[in-house]
Amino acid sequence: MTLNLRPVSEAEWPDWIMVDEEAYATPIPPHRNDLYRGTAELDRSLGVFDGDLLVGTAAVCSFTMTVPGGPIPVAGVTAISVLPSHRRRGILSSLMTRQLSDLHEKGEAVAALYASEAAIYGRFGYGRATDSLTFRIPTASAAFAPHAPVDPALRLRIARPAEERPLLEKIFDAVLERRPGMYARTPARWNMVLTDHSADQHGAGPLRAVVVEDGSGPRGYALFRIRPGFDDHDIPNGELRVRELFALDPAAYALLWRHLLDRDLVSHVTAGGRPSDDPLIHLLAEPRRLGALWSDELWVRVVDVERALPARRYAAPVDVVIEVEDTLCPWNARRWRLTAGPSGAVCIPTGDPADLTLPVSALGAAYLGGRGLMPLSAAGVVRESREGAARELSAAMRWDPAPWAGLLF
Repeated sequence: MTLNLRPVSEAEWPDWIMVDEEAYATPIPPHRNDLYRGTAELDRSLGVFDGDLLVGTAAVCSFTMTVPGGPIPVAGVTAISVLPSHRRRGILSSLMTRQLSDLHEKGEAVAALYASEAAIYGRFGYGRATDSLTFRIPTASAAFAPHAPVDPALRLRIARPAEERPLLEKIFDAVLERRPGMYARTPARWNMVLTDHSADQHGAGPLRAVVVEDGSGPRGYALFRIRPGFDDHDIPNGELRVRELFALDPAAYALLWRHLLDRDLVSHVTAGGRPSDDPLIHLLAEPRRLGALWSDELWVRVVDVERALPARRYAAPVDVVIEVEDTLCPWNARRWRLTAGPSGAVCIPTGDPADLTLPVSALGAAYLGGRGLMPLSAAGVVRESREGAARELSAAMRWDPAPWAGLLF
């Protein structure tokens, strides 16, 4: 039977959930279904149908995401799935190719996603752009370094997360534009962050919050759960699981972590998906106690080179001709002169000889400023025609702090 690719209707939402559950082998509880529907943009969805049967899905969330220099519109790609019964039939390729074409027609220059499997999305021009760390910290060994900041004007307050939502949103919005990769949260997205259904607790109890304040108002917050427990010798071995932690200044940040690492009856604090340059690395006297595990986070796709490269800022001046290889987006596959610096950038087509040649995935990897081009050059992914061109472009595109999204979409 002929496969048909088209947008998905509201009436087909239950079928969408079925495909998602089957493809990811993860049941979606009813309350999560409702939350998920609140963030889904069905007008930006695509489905592949085998007759009346939905067998593949792809969707976009419309985000405002921070990039080096400020916020821009970014397409958050999500819900990429194919029924196991319909693999190896080109369904994924048709969805990804159609989606890129739709994004280009809509004028969105950049797309980003979380990859369920890292091997998949490089084929479609996505580059690994951000990293994250997972910490497992024994509280008995979590002494702070002498230089850790202390502000005696700060105070802690235990809070109920749902009741403090306006305060949490205010703090989050204040830090949003500081770090590339972070994206603005809609009310529906906040609903997902603060959900406290028993199915979300995984044995770790209700969602908790602590707020740090001074005389001028709130300075930061942490959301967390605690799984209580005792070992065979009746010694407390509870686990505190950090949901998220944001602060407006170093002293508030340090105080929040001191509090979490000093909770009674807790032997370990775990925190998944932390930024790769998390300041906590430099706050502990013995950073090896973080037990840090590295993972990839956001993957970024430059959908339109001509629009994407001038949309961000650059840390150093650069004037370079880039030959971009892109088989899925032919409008990108040519030579471009990028003239850029801290005050702005221009990117125009050119017939001049290329200084370096790279696949569009390499531009995506470097776009948020966290991935240098020199390792890609050493691996043969980026090829120089003019010596030093890769280093110049890499230095211009790097940015501090390291990019990080912090919340799966």
